[in-house]
Amino acid sequence: MKNGKTVGVVVAVLIILVVGICFLFKPLFGGLKFGLDLQGGFEILYKAESIDGSKMTTEKLQATYKTLQRRIDSLGVSEPEITTEGTDKIRVKLAGVKDPEEARTQLSTVATLSFRDVNDNLLMNSDVLVAGGAKIGQDARGNPAVSLSVADKKEFYKVTSEISKRGQNNNLIVIWLDYKDGEDSYSSESASCGTDASNCLSAATVSQGFASDVIIQGNFKEEEVKNLVDLINSGSLPANLKEISSNTVGASFGDRTLAHTFKAGVIGIALIVLIMICFYHFSGFISSVAMMIYTFLVFLLFWLLGGVLTLPGIAALILGIGMAIDSNVIMFARIREELLQGRSVQLAVREGTKSSLSAIVDANITTFIVALIMFNFGESSIKGFATMLMITVVVTMLTMVVLTRALLKLFSKGGYFDDKPGLFINIKKKHIPDVSKNEKVKKVPFGKVNFFKHKYILVLLSLFIITAGSVTFALKGLPLGIDYKAGTSVTLVTNQKLTEDQLMKDFKENDLEPATINIGKEETSVRINSALDGESVKKVNKYFEDKYDAKVNIGVISNMVAKDLVKNAILAVLISMIGIILYISIRFKFSYALGGVVALFHDVAIMMAFFVMTRFEISSMFIAAVLAIIGYSINDTIVQFDRFREELAKTKEKITKENFESICNKAIQATFTRTILTSLTTLVPIIALLIIGSKEIFTFNVAMLVGLISGTYSSIFIASLIFIAIERRKIGKPKKKKRIYTDDLEEKKIKGINC
Repeated sequence: MKNGKTVGVVVAVLIILVVGICFLFKPLFGGLKFGLDLQGGFEILYKAESIDGSKMTTEKLQATYKTLQRRIDSLGVSEPEITTEGTDKIRVKLAGVKDPEEARTQLSTVATLSFRDVNDNLLMNSDVLVAGGAKIGQDARGNPAVSLSVADKKEFYKVTSEISKRGQNNNLIVIWLDYKDGEDSYSSESASCGTDASNCLSAATVSQGFASDVIIQGNFKEEEVKNLVDLINSGSLPANLKEISSNTVGASFGDRTLAHTFKAGVIGIALIVLIMICFYHFSGFISSVAMMIYTFLVFLLFWLLGGVLTLPGIAALILGIGMAIDSNVIMFARIREELLQGRSVQLAVREGTKSSLSAIVDANITTFIVALIMFNFGESSIKGFATMLMITVVVTMLTMVVLTRALLKLFSKGGYFDDKPGLFINIKKKHIPDVSKNEKVKKVPFGKVNFFKHKYILVLLSLFIITAGSVTFALKGLPLGIDYKAGTSVTLVTNQKLTEDQLMKDFKENDLEPATINIGKEETSVRINSALDGESVKKVNKYFEDKYDAKVNIGVISNMVAKDLVKNAILAVLISMIGIILYISIRFKFSYALGGVVALFHDVAIMMAFFVMTRFEISSMFIAAVLAIIGYSINDTIVQFDRFREELAKTKEKITKENFESICNKAIQATFTRTILTSLTTLVPIIALLIIGSKEIFTFNVAMLVGLISGTYSSIFIASLIFIAIERRKIGKPKKKKRIYTDDLEEKKIKGINC
C-alpha cells in the first residue's frame, strides 16, 4: 500500500469487521448448547448388567441405549446427551432438567415389552421371546424384516392361533415398549405406531398360529428394521442399570458459573489485545483482528458441529487464544530479526513469515496429538476440553497463520511502512543497519545474557522442589479428589453465614459424616468419603435448599469409576509422551526428542509436587491441565529446538565441545523475547480465570499457572541441557560409515598369486 489514505481505509474496514463480529457474538453465543455445568441439570453414569448373568456385549448395550434414548425423549429435555463408554457403561447428561429424581427413576426402570390386541388387552410379555433374540432378517421377497426367536412356542402358538381367528383389522398383535395403562391406546396411536412419537413399536397381522420362530414383515427400510430390532431386544433383554456416578447442578448455580467464566474470558482477551498492540503496534493490531476472527470462527465451528459448551471447553478456548497468539509472536519475532539485519519491511515480512512456519506447524501438530489422546482416554469433561482444543488448533492455522500472513504482506507492499518500522512492528529506525554502507547489526535483544551461567543452581532448584514434593507424598500421600478416590462432593452457595460446627450437625442429621469442610468467601465445599445413592442425593439437596436457601451442586463418584479414571489418566500421559517422542524424532532427531520428554516429565513432576505440598485436590481436571501443559510445553521446546537446529546449521566456525553451548545460548537469546511474551499472553487469561472465573475450574487454573511457569523454565534449561549433554558427547567422534551392499562380485586379491 503506497499511501496513508489507502492504509487508513483498509484499517477502517478491519475495525468495522471486528465491530460487526462483536455484534454477531451475542446471537451466536446464545445459539450454542450449554452443558449442565453452565445451565444446571443432571448427569448420571450407569453400568449395565444383564439380569440373566450373560455378558454385556456392545450389541446388548446398544439396545439398552435405544431404550434410554426413547425415555429421555419422553422427559421433554432439550438437547440431551447420551453416550456409550466401553461395552458396559452409558453416560446420560440432561442439561436443564427440572426434576433430576424423576429423570433418575424413569431412566433406571427396566424396559417392559408387551404384546397386546387392538383393544389393548395384554396377550404376552417379553418372557415368550428368547432374550436378545430379535435379529435383522428378510421376508420371502428378500425385503428387510425382523426375525423373532420364540422361547415359549406353546404359549406363542396358543395366542397367535386365537388372534388369527378374529376378523379383519382385529387380527393384529400390537408390540409395545413401556406401555402406560390409561395413557397409551392403539386406537389413538395406530397412525403413529412405529415412530418415536409413540410407545407402539409395531402392529403385525396374524393369519395363522405359529409354533416356531417368526418374521415381522412390512414395507420396512433397513434402518427401520435395525431400530425395531434394537428396541425389541431392549425390552426382551431386561438389564439392570447400576448408578456408578452422578452430578446434580442447580440452574441458578450454572447461570452464576457461566457469568463468572464469560466475564473472565472477556477481560483476558481484552488484556491480550492491549499487550499485543503495545508491544507490536500496527502488527499487534493485525494480530488482534485475526484473534477476534479466530474466536468467532471457533464458536461458529463448535456450533456447526453441534458441540455442547462446558466449563472445560471455555477453559480450552481461553487457553487456545493464548497459544494461538503464540503463532503470531513467533512470526513477529522473526520479522523483527530480519529488520535488525537491515532488510526492508516488505522483505522482512516475506522472510520472517517463511522462516517461522515450520516451528508454528510443529508446535500445533504436537498440541493436536495431545488433544487427540486426551479425547480418546479422557472422561466426559476432558473430552469436551479436548474437542475445543482440537478446534482451536485447526482455526489457529487458518486465522493466526494464513490470515495474519496475508494481511502483513498486504500492508508491507508499496513501501508505506519502510520508513516507519516503529509504527509497523515497534522497531526503532536507528537500530536498523544500513546494509548499503556495510553497517553491522546494531542490536541483539538479550545478546549479552548467558542463560547457562547458573544452570546447575537452577537444576538443583528443580530437584529440591521435586524432592520436597516426594517427601510430602511419602508422609501424607496424594490429595486425591473424589474423581480418583470415590465419594461425594457437595458445593453450597448461600448468602447465609455457615460454620464448620453447624455443617457437621447438618450432615449428621442426614446420617452423613463429612471428611472435609472448606468454607470459602463465595462457596462452601464438603466431601463425603461414601458414594450417595439417588435417594440420599435428593434428601441432601432438599435439606440445604430449604434450610439455607442454598444453590446446591452434588457430585457422586463410585470406586469403580475412580479406578477407571486413574487408569485412563496414566495411559493418557504416557501415550502423549510416546507420541511426542515419535513426532520429534521424525521431525528433528532422537536427542531433541529425549530432551523434550525429560522436560515434560519435569513439568509433570513440578505440578504434582506443588499440589502435594499445597494439598490442592487432584481431580480429572488436574489431569486435563497436565495434558494441556504437555502440549504447551512441547510447543515452547519445539520453537527452541527449531532455532538450535538453525543456528548449528548456519554457524561458520567449527563446532567444538567448547563452543557448542555458546551456539545454543545464542539460539535462546534469539527466542527469549518470544518466550516471555508467549508466556505472558497465555498467563493473562489463566490469571483472569483464577481471579474472576468459576470456582469449579479453580484447580485447573492453578495447575495451568504452575505448569505454564514450569514449562517456560524447562524449555530453556532442562530440555536444552539434556540436548547439549547428548550432542556434545558426539562431537569429535567419527561417524559410523554405512555399509554398502552390492550384487557385483569382486575378485579377491592374494599377494603372489593375482597381484
